[in-house]
Amino acid sequence: MTTITDIPRALTDVNARHLDALESEAIHIMREVAAECTNPALLFSGGKDSVVLLRLAEKAFRPGQFPFPLVHIDTGHNFPEVIAFRDARVAELGERLIVGSVEDSIERGTVRLRNRQTDSRNAAQAVTLLETIAEHGFDACIGGARRDEEKARAKERIFSFRDEFGQWDPKAQRPELWDLYNTRVHPGENMRVFPISNWTELDVWQYIARERLALPSIYYAHEREVIARNGLLVPVTSLTPPREGETVDKLVVRFRTVGDISCTCPVASTASTVDAIIAETAVTQVTERGATRMDDQTSEASMEKRKKQGYF
Repeated sequence: MTTITDIPRALTDVNARHLDALESEAIHIMREVAAECTNPALLFSGGKDSVVLLRLAEKAFRPGQFPFPLVHIDTGHNFPEVIAFRDARVAELGERLIVGSVEDSIERGTVRLRNRQTDSRNAAQAVTLLETIAEHGFDACIGGARRDEEKARAKERIFSFRDEFGQWDPKAQRPELWDLYNTRVHPGENMRVFPISNWTELDVWQYIARERLALPSIYYAHEREVIARNGLLVPVTSLTPPREGETVDKLVVRFRTVGDISCTCPVASTASTVDAIIAETAVTQVTERGATRMDDQTSEASMEKRKKQGYF
C-alpha cells in the first residue's frame, strides 16, 4: 500500500527514469553522428543547453577525446561572463575550440550592418556559421536547440537537413521512424543535429541539478540596471542604452537564455540556486525565447525566416 510519504520518492524515481531516457537517447544520437558523419562539430556557446551537450559528449566518448571539435560563432557582442566561462570550460576539457567571428565576416564584407557598433548581430551569425562550415568542411553540426523553445524549432527533425546553400526547408525534411536517421549528404550539404530536441527547459535544469553542472553566473539572480521596453527588461549596456524618456531601474534579475547582448533580455527573478530556478521553471507559462529575445518578437515567423537562411 502506498502512503503519502511514499509519493515524493515515487515522483523522484519517475523523474530519474525520465532523465535517464532522455540522456540515453541523446548519447545514442551523438554516437550516431560520430559513426555516420565524416567531419562533424559540436556547437558550444557557453549557454546552458550547450553545457548539457558537453556533459552528454563526455558520457558518450570519454575517456577518449571528442571525435569532433567545438565551434562557437562569436558575434563580438556576447556577455563577458559567458565568454570567460566558455574559455574556462574548454580548457578544463582539453578539447579544441574553433571560433567563427562575425566581426571577421563584417571585415570581409559578407555581413553588412547599418550601424556596425549597435545593430544586432544575432541574425548575422547565420552567415558566419555557413562560412565556418565551408572553411572546415563540416558535414554535421551538433546543436542544443529544443523543440519547446519556439514554433519553428518545433518543426525540426533531430537530424535537420540543410541544402548546399545552408538553407532549411521544413517541407523537405527526412522521416525519422524507429530512431533511424538518414545522414547521407552530398558535397556542400550538411546536417544540423539536435540531440536534446525532445527535452524541455525544465528537463535541462533538472539535468543540470543532477549532474551538478557549472554555468555562467548570469543564469542566477543578480542585481542589474534594466529598462522596461515592449514588455521586456532590456539590460543597460553600451549596446543597449536607455532611449529618451526611458527610466533605468536596478532590479534583481536572471537570464533564462544567453545570446547577443543587443537582443537578449533577463527576467525579474530572485532564484539564485538551481533548485529555485527549477521551481520557477515548473510554473512559468512563457517560453524562454518568448520572454527574453527581442528579435523573436518582430513577427511569429521571424525564427523560421532566419533558419531558412542558415541560422541554428
